Amino acid sequence: MESFNLTPSDPSTFILMGIPGVEAAHVWISILFSMFYIIGLLGNITVLYVVGKEQSLHKPMYLLICMLALTDISTSTSVVPKALCIFWFNLKDITVGGCLTQMFLLHTSSVMHSAVLVIMAFDRYVAICNPLRYTTILTNARIAKLGLMGLIKAVLFILPELLLLIKLPFCANRFIPNTHCEHVAVAKMSCGDNKANRTYGLIIAVLVIGFDLVLIVLSYSLIIRAVLRISSKKAHQKALNTCIAHICVILTSYTPSIFSSLTHRFGQGISPHIHIILSNLYFLIPPLLNPIIYGVKTKELRDRVGKYTCKM
Repeated sequence: MESFNLTPSDPSTFILMGIPGVEAAHVWISILFSMFYIIGLLGNITVLYVVGKEQSLHKPMYLLICMLALTDISTSTSVVPKALCIFWFNLKDITVGGCLTQMFLLHTSSVMHSAVLVIMAFDRYVAICNPLRYTTILTNARIAKLGLMGLIKAVLFILPELLLLIKLPFCANRFIPNTHCEHVAVAKMSCGDNKANRTYGLIIAVLVIGFDLVLIVLSYSLIIRAVLRISSKKAHQKALNTCIAHICVILTSYTPSIFSSLTHRFGQGISPHIHIILSNLYFLIPPLLNPIIYGVKTKELRDRVGKYTCKM
């Protein structure tokens, strides 16, 4: 049987099948995909533009919101345009180099997204538990350094995943039953032993999502303890209101990701197209909802967006 190694210089191509089993609904699914993608893109670009233009918003919290917007744009843009090409024009081919690049951008953005949520939790912890030292502890320069550390962490975690994938031998089957090059789906096509790839993928899920969630839960445990010590109900409400937007973003980000990861690995009885739809929701829902959540719950940002909208 013909075989090849997954190297970027290899002329071989993979075939992305979209969402097998629901081909008749591809057009309708593509309408939802494109609507979610465009609205999310416009929302995140608006946030970046407004924060960039307004000097009064050049603060740590808004810098973190911009980082989140960039990871949202990167995550959705690495998947949705190719998915729409499959749905609309039947352009299913993707080169090996394109597949690896898409996988790297997608997974790096996802890990970076999780890192930004952890930094945001720390930001809320300092703002509530140590408000008098907030401006000295969390400066713009320090937030930028933490963001850079998160990006370096993401790259260091994802590169070994790609290197393990490149070493696998691939046989004649080059059909990927998905809208994008997902690591587990590509590794399953190998005619060699992909146990190391599956194990490393699980390790990343546990270390990244698991460890980041532990840090977030720890931050909010300390926040709740500090809030309960406050005697004033008004102060209680004010402290909790500063966290609501971040909690909503955590739920929209981690819930689809965890559910998709669990069903992909342990939900053998679930139809394949359900797996694919769930994995795609992770790239569509957070970029769509995050700018809306912060736009609604953050008064300063809401007012500035309203000002620029009225000028148009």
